Amino acid sequence: MSTAADNGPGWRRLHPRTVLVTALVMAGVAASAAVPVTVALAAPVGYARAVGWVLAGAALLIGCAAGGDYVRWRRTRYRIGAERVDLHSGLLLVKRRSLSRERIRSVDLTAHLLLRLLGLVTVRIGTGEHTGGDSALELDPVSRAEGERLRRDLLDRGATTAPGAHREGELATLDPRWIRYAPVSFVAPALAGAAVGGVMQISDWVGAQGEVIDWVTDRFRDTPLVWAITVLVLAALVAGVVGALGLWIEMWWNYRLEREPGGTLRVRRGLLTARSLSVEERRLRGVDLVEPLGVRLGAARVDAITTGLAKDEESRGAEHDTLLPVAPRALADTIAAEVLRESATPTGAPLTAHPRAARGRRLRRALVVTLVPVLVQAVLGVLLTPVLLWTASACAVVAVPVGVLLALDAYRSLGHTLSGGYLVTRSGSVRRSTAALRRTGVIGWTVKQSFFQRRAGLLSVTATTAAGAGAYTAHDTDASEGLAFASDAVPGLLEPFLERG
Repeated sequence: MSTAADNGPGWRRLHPRTVLVTALVMAGVAASAAVPVTVALAAPVGYARAVGWVLAGAALLIGCAAGGDYVRWRRTRYRIGAERVDLHSGLLLVKRRSLSRERIRSVDLTAHLLLRLLGLVTVRIGTGEHTGGDSALELDPVSRAEGERLRRDLLDRGATTAPGAHREGELATLDPRWIRYAPVSFVAPALAGAAVGGVMQISDWVGAQGEVIDWVTDRFRDTPLVWAITVLVLAALVAGVVGALGLWIEMWWNYRLEREPGGTLRVRRGLLTARSLSVEERRLRGVDLVEPLGVRLGAARVDAITTGLAKDEESRGAEHDTLLPVAPRALADTIAAEVLRESATPTGAPLTAHPRAARGRRLRRALVVTLVPVLVQAVLGVLLTPVLLWTASACAVVAVPVGVLLALDAYRSLGHTLSGGYLVTRSGSVRRSTAALRRTGVIGWTVKQSFFQRRAGLLSVTATTAAGAGAYTAHDTDASEGLAFASDAVPGLLEPFLERG
């Protein structure tokens, strides 16, 4: 347990093992840098002297870091009061911060591998406000038992949801078969590009980039250019797939979704770095069913639309608001219904299709986006070199059909409806999103109609809310249908601005 401070009742200090954690981390940094530094110093000063200097520098680095963290530990204390949470820290620059317990929206626990081995966690107490670091307090670290106690005490506001047919306790656990969706995500090609860039950057650091390029060139000297490019791209994709599998395992291993007494949803996950996210059901305003293009056939991810997750908190970890990773669509629908305490998920309701004019708008955009680069290359090819004419032709053959297919898919994805107490909007092609937003969570409407939309009889209506992304839009609806949808979703809110025919 965290030790009690001497500055009055109720004050506590961080766990004293924080100094050990800092010392071990800096020892790892020093060890990783020791070999290249020793090799670099061995030539001018000799091997024995280089080793001595490296050991002395490592000891100085570890000692300074541990000493600085000891001062931080001595000068940091916190107190959980009946109405406020206080944190005092700093030596030269003293900080005294305080949060009202009523404003606290999240208490998240994180522990990387070293903290887990030492039985410690980092506790982040957030208010969900977009005010930078002042909206959250971080206790780094405390014991695991203390972290769990803080999470329970700070989020316990009594029973806020009436018990019903929906089960308490465990809602979902990891199924290792879900890993099959990792290679078809957009993470794989991104990691493939990162792998290629990393090889080139590291080879440049050690002055061997030319040798690496020459080695690759020698391997494909007698291979046609098209096949050489194909093999290199496939090799990069294999590296990306392996990286995507490893990243998925690190992020989602030990995944568990639970409903705790008092109406709190808790997500726990992570292999090396354990993470815990708690979402109060009274802050939940809906769910977002996300279907990336690679898993569109039969799989989806469930994200929470909730207040209390500020952007600075979301940026601290990927998938911070995800309740269920990419899983079979039937399970995603079931979990969405369980989370919302509904018999059937609103995201599965039949949607109102959008007019064909919306399809024309997407096709025209796709043609503009794909043909403009082709035309630029063609003009430069006429003026400069015929090679650009060939690249323009290749881009036209590949990009135009792909753009048209994505435009048609984006049109088919459009839809909106009202399902019980929720309004549902769907849009997107590369990332199709079906958001079910509680109608009581809508605080305003934004109606947009451009010149071209006006000519086509279309408009876009956006529901604004204090939760999730902050705005959910039904794009390019029929003008009268879109206004009727907004008016029926929240009766009386848009009515003063409508003229009934």
